Amino acid sequence: MAGALMLLFTLFATAPAPARASTAPAPAEARVVAETAAGPRAIDLTVRSPALGRQEKVRLLLPSGWSRDAARTWPVLWLLHGGADDYTAWTRETDVERLTAGSGVLVVMPNGGRCGNYSDWWNYGDGGSPAWEAFHMGEVRRILERGYRAGPRRAIAGNSMGGLGTMLYAARFPGTFRAAAAFSGYLHTRYGHRPGDDSIGWGPSLVCPGTDWRRVWGDPDDQAAIWHAHNPYDVAGRLKGVRLWVASGNGRAGSLGGMPFTDPVESGTYDHARAFTGRLQSLGIPVTARFYDGQHDWPYWQRELHRAYPALLEALNG
Repeated sequence: MAGALMLLFTLFATAPAPARASTAPAPAEARVVAETAAGPRAIDLTVRSPALGRQEKVRLLLPSGWSRDAARTWPVLWLLHGGADDYTAWTRETDVERLTAGSGVLVVMPNGGRCGNYSDWWNYGDGGSPAWEAFHMGEVRRILERGYRAGPRRAIAGNSMGGLGTMLYAARFPGTFRAAAAFSGYLHTRYGHRPGDDSIGWGPSLVCPGTDWRRVWGDPDDQAAIWHAHNPYDVAGRLKGVRLWVASGNGRAGSLGGMPFTDPVESGTYDHARAFTGRLQSLGIPVTARFYDGQHDWPYWQRELHRAYPALLEALNG
């Protein structure tokens, strides 16, 4: 009897306490707080973003026949802008509205911040805002799929910093994008780096004066793992199965004009693109590579989008 009582006491004493309803508030979700017409097919979304700690913009180009209540979904083309630009860049500087008009594709152009680098910033180990990757690949993607009939077939393209983001997102989120095209992108962020060399940050510092670029990924030596994880060259192996397109000028003035001297920014992207496509080839990953006389400017990026667009559409509709 005593043994039975002891067993009951032990079971009672060690039994888990009854579950209590949590009193903690549910995590905040991103939501659209305003929607504004920006053209015949264009609408601008204002998104309240916990990942960024503020409101940000996303521009959409709606396909013909689109309806919020449609029974179907549409394939999605993400277009990412460069480091000194914003979500209006592609519609402001190119004919993307005309190019995509009859394609049956939902085009998404999110803000990516000045020198945001399409990354969740390290912030000296504190993390937090801005978290651009979480904003785009988590918050915006969910908003599009829940409220704007975005489907599971996706492609992504971008210029300059947007080219970096294009290959980063395609590699860091395997299976998300069927095709990725980078125009004049920085695709090997540790290119030529030697331990103790601080010059690796000159690009962001030049484009966005006053920006402490170490907030993004930290010191390239002390936080080397973060740099590697956000370097398209280093994560290139994850791009297997994605239809890839890489284009860059060599910095010299080409058929679409330019400065009468070599453009150092485009010359840099040329080195990056050469290294990156070489890395892909060494891994046995197919890539369409285009190298040409040209500079870091919109006439070349519009031309390259036109040239890449049939391949992007084929991947979306295949």
